[in-house]
Amino acid sequence: MRRRRFTEDIYGRHMRDQYQQQLDSVLDELVEMTGDVRAALSSATQALLDADISSAEAVITGDLAIDDARERIEEDSFDILARQSPVAGDLRMLVASLRMVADLERMGDLSVHIAKVARLRYPTAAVPDVFIPTIQQMAKTADEMIMAAAEIVASHDVEAARALEAADDDMDRLRRSMFRTLLSDDWADGVEPAVDMALIGRYYERIGDHAVSMARRIVFLVTGHHPAGV
Repeated sequence: MRRRRFTEDIYGRHMRDQYQQQLDSVLDELVEMTGDVRAALSSATQALLDADISSAEAVITGDLAIDDARERIEEDSFDILARQSPVAGDLRMLVASLRMVADLERMGDLSVHIAKVARLRYPTAAVPDVFIPTIQQMAKTADEMIMAAAEIVASHDVEAARALEAADDDMDRLRRSMFRTLLSDDWADGVEPAVDMALIGRYYERIGDHAVSMARRIVFLVTGHHPAGV
């Protein structure tokens, strides 16, 4: 009887360890996926600023890998839900992960939209000279926000998650400054570039919004409460 109980205890610990490894794996895959999204955004920005058609095509075709990553994380999460019936914090973690992976996939899609503008305007650079510093700063801010979101997912740092809102404010200011230029009497580049820039500014802004959304999921995961805006 004692041996049987000992065997059952070992088996139980093994199953708990395996379960925890599965949960940790989902978070690790999310962090890895952020790296793919950052790479896509960097290449899309390069394509946009340098009229680099090969970078644009690489982003567009490479989006399949980001879509595959989403499917893999979703499958792993649903498998845990079906086999382990998690509750409380573990259930919140899986629900948050399913939503965060959707945010990441959308960031990848937005990077594709940026790359498609670059491809459409090739061999001309899509960004008028006046907007090059703004786009560079928007791309830098978006990349820093994605990187911060990845670190927050890994560390569950609630204060860092809340601090990401400040970076989102910077992104909003950059987009507003872009519109002031587009609507000013000094704008002389025509309608088509104006439409391109309005769309591109929106794409970068939305990438930042999704990074903030991911951070808010972590606040929910850690505290069990939805912060405003989720």
